[in-house]
Amino acid sequence: MKGVPTVAINTVYAVMPVADFEAARTWYERLWGRPADRDPMEGLAEWEVIPGGAIQLLREPDRAGAAMLTLAVDDVDAEVRLAAARGLDLGTVQDTPGGFRVAAVTDPSGNVVTFAQDIGEAV
Repeated sequence: MKGVPTVAINTVYAVMPVADFEAARTWYERLWGRPADRDPMEGLAEWEVIPGGAIQLLREPDRAGAAMLTLAVDDVDAEVRLAAARGLDLGTVQDTPGGFRVAAVTDPSGNVVTFAQDIGEAV
């Protein structure tokens, strides 16, 4: 079947490389609303955001600021309100021509996290 992996994949990690690990960790704790779920090694923190899917924060100054992460959510407006309650501004919510409602925020290293809601219709 097309698109089905030929090996058993149990977990997918999205890695967000950052320059200032402690500042970024504090920022991501605010974004996710909780401390990291795991600290597998020095300079690496991990949040499980869905079963089998985690966001890793990695101290990697040479690669910092180049990551883009898109998270599919049920309600972008709710995510914007949650982030605002934690002191983060997800910016303006926009409806895209492809039928998605999106809001994006940039972490302290310049990586972009986008929340996207499928609204099921082209605008």
